[in-house]
Amino acid sequence: MRVIQPAAAPLPTRRSCPFDPPQEYERLREQEPVSRLAFPDGKIGWLLTRHEDVRAVLADDRFSSDRMRASSPVRRTAIRPEDRKARAGMLISLDPPEHTRYRRLLTRYFTVRRMRALAPRIEQIVADRLDAMESGGPPADLVRAFALPIPSLVICELLGVPYTDRGMFQGWTSTLLRLDVTDDEAFAARDALQDYMLDLVAAKRAHHDDALLSRLIAGEDQNGSDIALSDEELAGIGRLLLVAGHETTANMLALGTYALLCHPGQLKVLREDPASVDRAIEELLRYLTIVQFGPVRVAREDVEIAGRTIRAGETVVASLSAANRDPEHFPRPADLDLARELNQHVAFGHGIHQCLGQQLARTEMRVAFPALFRRFPTLRLAVEPKRVPMRHDMFVYGVHELPLTWDG
Repeated sequence: MRVIQPAAAPLPTRRSCPFDPPQEYERLREQEPVSRLAFPDGKIGWLLTRHEDVRAVLADDRFSSDRMRASSPVRRTAIRPEDRKARAGMLISLDPPEHTRYRRLLTRYFTVRRMRALAPRIEQIVADRLDAMESGGPPADLVRAFALPIPSLVICELLGVPYTDRGMFQGWTSTLLRLDVTDDEAFAARDALQDYMLDLVAAKRAHHDDALLSRLIAGEDQNGSDIALSDEELAGIGRLLLVAGHETTANMLALGTYALLCHPGQLKVLREDPASVDRAIEELLRYLTIVQFGPVRVAREDVEIAGRTIRAGETVVASLSAANRDPEHFPRPADLDLARELNQHVAFGHGIHQCLGQQLARTEMRVAFPALFRRFPTLRLAVEPKRVPMRHDMFVYGVHELPLTWDG
């Protein structure tokens, strides 16, 4: 008997509220939690919208993270077959054992203990940015004055990248993450960033410092054994950490501030109870989920998920934003509730590819949000909410600008 598959549709992208994922996810989660998905390359795969299914697939080694084998859910090629050399060190798109090797090497540099040790330096960076913002305003664009510089400065110091080069690497990163550029433009930006990192690796080999790239070059590990990496691997790791380290946190800071200003009752919770900041950050991560289009996985073999058979070779999009609004897992999921308990969101992913830098992001937000609202108790939008330009056109969601003002 021939099995009739349901019709496939493109990935939902239209948002009716700046803080909510596309409304179509809600219908799919209720009626077709494992639904057919039509990719721009003409292939058909699957979309997952339930929290349980997303976690199951991301933790299942029967699914590959190899982007060379996957379709892209948006009209941008993720990677080309001729780009195999450029994948060195890019652990987010590698499977074990390659992924395991890189992950073990890097994990020790991003532990909770190491990130908390960075807190005093992050507090100084945040204070400096608040001073600059206050002296230059009001008004101010929070993205340029605060949200982007803080994680950029932190990741530059951590890696050993000169912050004076931010104009170059922020420009290449912006092009890489835009959806409205051609593949050639995106790959040119990626290659430029890779060349920049290769030059930096060469400089670090000649003159070591105490930053992460030099430590990796030195090949140190907990047992003192040799774990030498090639220049291409070092440049790939540096490129990945530099891009992820400033873009994601910058957008959480800006979009999170916008959300709190639009929910004054929740902002009051944070102002009146500073001890609630950790819980508030977890709720903002769940509520906003800035990763728009994935992650994607490819089935290595036929796998059954929630009664549907995913065939070997088919691409699966595990929607983190849909999973984080699943009412079976989060009561009143559409509400921003900074007092929410037991918040097992998947904003950082799940399984072996769960975000390596999540503790760094948490530390930066734990310092930055309270400091911002302490310094500017009358902080408010300087434009109508509908005039805030949203990042619908980027892989990482957020705001392009956030014009704010305050009483001087």
